[in-house]
Amino acid sequence: MRPFHHLLANNLVANVTNYTVWFAVTFWVFIETQSVFATGMIAGIYLVFTAAFGFWFGSIVDHNSKRLAMLGSSVASGLCYVAGLAMVLAAPAGAFENPYGPYLWLFILTVMLGVIAGNIRSIALPTLVTILIPEDSRDKANGLVGMVGGIGFLTTSVISGFLVAFTGMLGVMILALAATVLAFVHLSFVKVDEGRAPVDPDVPAEPKRVDIAGTIAVIAAVPGLFALIFFATFNNFLGGIFMALLDAYGLSLVSVEVWGLLFGVLSTAFIASGIIIAKTGLGKNPLRTLLMVNVITWSVCCVFTLQSSIWLLAVGCFVWMLLGPYAEAAEHTTLQKVVPLERQGRVFGFAQSVEQAASPLTAFLIGPLTQFVVIPFMTDGAGAQSIGSWFGTGPARGIALVFTVAGFIGLAVTILAFNSRYYRQLSAAYANNKDDDDNGGAAVANPA
Repeated sequence: MRPFHHLLANNLVANVTNYTVWFAVTFWVFIETQSVFATGMIAGIYLVFTAAFGFWFGSIVDHNSKRLAMLGSSVASGLCYVAGLAMVLAAPAGAFENPYGPYLWLFILTVMLGVIAGNIRSIALPTLVTILIPEDSRDKANGLVGMVGGIGFLTTSVISGFLVAFTGMLGVMILALAATVLAFVHLSFVKVDEGRAPVDPDVPAEPKRVDIAGTIAVIAAVPGLFALIFFATFNNFLGGIFMALLDAYGLSLVSVEVWGLLFGVLSTAFIASGIIIAKTGLGKNPLRTLLMVNVITWSVCCVFTLQSSIWLLAVGCFVWMLLGPYAEAAEHTTLQKVVPLERQGRVFGFAQSVEQAASPLTAFLIGPLTQFVVIPFMTDGAGAQSIGSWFGTGPARGIALVFTVAGFIGLAVTILAFNSRYYRQLSAAYANNKDDDDNGGAAVANPA
């Protein structure tokens, strides 16, 4: 196996481990407390911490060996899981049953910090694609990275569900600790030539700081790059609607067992997408591919809840999951070419912080808005009277209306982006930027 494939496999183990802990904690806390508030807060903790730590994690990746940063990620996760295991073993009777109890929330924060530490890997891996993969094959490599994420997404809910059902959090923490140690040991034996120049004692080293101002300057120096990041942020802002409402809408159509099984089957779209991208790439202009993908996905969003049909919903979700990795791979491929390698970690971290901050904001806003405004509007309000005869009425149709409106907004913004000067500027910057060995062009492997 080539180094890149070892890194992919290693990240797969780490991602499945960390996300299994996250899902398992969510399932287990609900079983213990029966509190929707608690489970919602866990999701909020993950998203807020992801946004808050992105800048710092990016600077860690830039100022250190990428492999060392990934090893450090495993160490941090492992220490948190050791502490979590100790808390499970030492927990007083009933300590985890109170949804507002300090012991429960100290445990949640401890293990979630272990999950968040894994985000260092999601920043380091795209920079390693820049280093290890020829420029004309990076889109395919990014497809493989997306496929690894899809496999993790597919297996995580199944693994965590069985673990919680049969072992509780004790089995989860033991398995998480063992898998984290395994990932650390394996990565310790993987040799990666990162092309780092030897340290010259006579040349002052660059200060190891987050340097948000410098990162913003680098982004601003590439015409249209800020627009790309803010476009992705806007998509995530609308995507928060799915986070807040998709499960509720799906469960209004089918039982929880059917919905869980269906979502697991639909998740295979992530894997299929990664395989397709790894074979065909993203075309000469990944930015155009990104916008075309958004045209399709937002068009689907306009229609996939027009009628109360689980089959219509399933097709829509499959298209979203199939095309989602295209958008992520296109963004990564563009950044890898137009941003200097020595700044990529911080730029990826900046993008992660800004983009991830949007989804929880929408999720927190859209729930009350839907509950107190849109659902009454479509139950016995003006909406039910005006379009209820063909769109339907009731709480589920109120949720459906939110998806439809979001689809039209997303489609309109994407069409505007397609016709903007920022799109033309960034496309030109991508086409004109020539990769070289000093800026991540030291290619040693073709991922396909």
